[in-house]
Amino acid sequence: MNQCNVTGKINSLETMGLVDGPGIRIVIFMQGCRLRCIYCHNPETWQESSNNIVTVEELVNKILKYKSYISKNGGVTFSGGEPLLQSAFLYECIKELKKHELHVCIDTSGVGYNYEKLVDLVDLFIVDVKSTNREMYKYITGLEMDEFNKFMQLIQSKNKKMWIRQVIVPNLNDNEENIIELANYVNSLNNVEKVELLPYHTLGKEKYEKLNIKYRLDNIDNLSKVKINYLQNLLNKHLLIYR
Repeated sequence: MNQCNVTGKINSLETMGLVDGPGIRIVIFMQGCRLRCIYCHNPETWQESSNNIVTVEELVNKILKYKSYISKNGGVTFSGGEPLLQSAFLYECIKELKKHELHVCIDTSGVGYNYEKLVDLVDLFIVDVKSTNREMYKYITGLEMDEFNKFMQLIQSKNKKMWIRQVIVPNLNDNEENIIELANYVNSLNNVEKVELLPYHTLGKEKYEKLNIKYRLDNIDNLSKVKINYLQNLLNKHLLIYR
């Protein structure tokens, strides 16, 4: 495939990412997502259409401007939206980035298209585990979890490095039962380096109003630091990787 003919749809780019993978990172937020998570704080990335269309060469050249401070311990993270919806574009981008020995991470929900060839090029996957329960997964995302399971089986078969994350929402999954289920799921996986619980917040609520989208958690407050710390400590006690 001629990379000059491959274009991608980008929502935004962050040049000083500190939480989306190891070290200092360039974070590219891709456009488009098939999930409609009830707590999503980036609804502007849902639609696959975008006016911000870039070629592989344009994006790679923009990233390489920052190589001096991301190449040592950091790298590049593709987030979203859902990066795996643009696998052909990502494949060509990552192939070029690897020529410059850059660490590449994909932050994903595991629901995309034709990503099998892409997986081999990726150094780290940050996997957003919406839920380990089928009914809860569908309630949160609007989709069945079969595609997520298929993705996880693939990256497990490739023994890819993973960070696992889950958003914790008051009165939804902020309970010990969910935490134990998540720990048991993670303990069944190979090559997990880190597991993080992310507290639900309402910072994206105004975006829904501007986009005229109903906000489904209108009466839910931010999860407290005390509660997220308690649940993270509980999770850590049950995780084999921390023993």
